[in-house]
Amino acid sequence: MKQMENKSLKESAQEYEPKLTLNIADLDKVDISFPMGDRTSKDKDGKDFSYKVMIANEQEYRVPNTVLEEIQKILKLRPDAKFVSVTKKGAGLNTSYSVELIEDAEPKVTETVQA
Repeated sequence: MKQMENKSLKESAQEYEPKLTLNIADLDKVDISFPMGDRTSKDKDGKDFSYKVMIANEQEYRVPNTVLEEIQKILKLRPDAKFVSVTKKGAGLNTSYSVELIEDAEPKVTETVQA
């Protein structure tokens, strides 16, 4: 039989940290070599949906498909790209993302898309 911890419900609730998935735009600088994963969740109607996440510093960051498309465009121009910056504007169906190549001395390549 599994032995239970001697913590109260109150103590457990105070220590509880919900698992959050942040957005890739929450990062100042994105290392495009970080690992990716697929996740499934339920929408407000209880239907399953899938999304991609990047894992950095043991935290998951949602990566919209439009961001992947823009990084792909940048990589066609600069196959040696290592870092990008992602900016999110708007909310819901009116969300758009700007993806910029981060370099030391070169001009930045910018793409903006509607999500």
